[in-house]
Amino acid sequence: MLAIIGGSGLTRIATLEAPQRRVVRTPYGEPSGALTFGRLRGREVVFLPRHGHAHSIAPHQVNYRANIWALREQKVNAIVSVASVGGIRADLGPGVLALPHQLIDYTHGRRGTFFEGPDQPVTHVDFTEPYTPRLRAVLVEAAQAAGETLIDRAVYAVTQGPRLETAAEIDRLERDGADVVGMTGMPEAVLARELGLAYAAIAVVANFAAGRGDSTHSIALEAIGAVLTSAMERVHHILEGCVERHDS
Repeated sequence: MLAIIGGSGLTRIATLEAPQRRVVRTPYGEPSGALTFGRLRGREVVFLPRHGHAHSIAPHQVNYRANIWALREQKVNAIVSVASVGGIRADLGPGVLALPHQLIDYTHGRRGTFFEGPDQPVTHVDFTEPYTPRLRAVLVEAAQAAGETLIDRAVYAVTQGPRLETAAEIDRLERDGADVVGMTGMPEAVLARELGLAYAAIAVVANFAAGRGDSTHSIALEAIGAVLTSAMERVHHILEGCVERHDS
């Protein structure tokens, strides 16, 4: 079964048929909210709002371990994450949809592994390719079939938040090779890897990052909502096609 984790601008799937909410508890505490089960294009899916149903959980406070564990316990085998980001690269402006192929983790203090504690063995997972190639390919196919533009390949810089970055920090991220910047890509991706779940992300560019494009001197926060509302309609089309093509 495919799971969709929604970020800012995506707190529900409007086209989900026969939705049912289910509260799930885990050894790592409670997930961000109740899981919503339903059918999309005739296929069973589960939806989880990363920031809670009321969008009240900041990026650094998300219980990523509980979220991923809860999905795995519901027989999920693949996750598509949707996250709003800032665009660093010139062609990644507001409203653009990108499909990251790599990430750089700048977060700190987050619980980033299931393998810790006296009863757990020291375990290393291969993270050379943080996003599952086959699931990424399915998203590309779904976007093409829906007539939606999805920029294939972008490096996602994951920052701590909840504040936005300084212009100097964005300069540094660009030198490091980052194309977009957001706050929720890690440890979500590696936790999915630890549990053997396929994982890919759709990065929705909400604004240019600090010091870039029309954010040269400041970021127009009041404009972000309208950008995300419009972009999420296109994300829905891609998600529907992905669900149809996913091998359960």
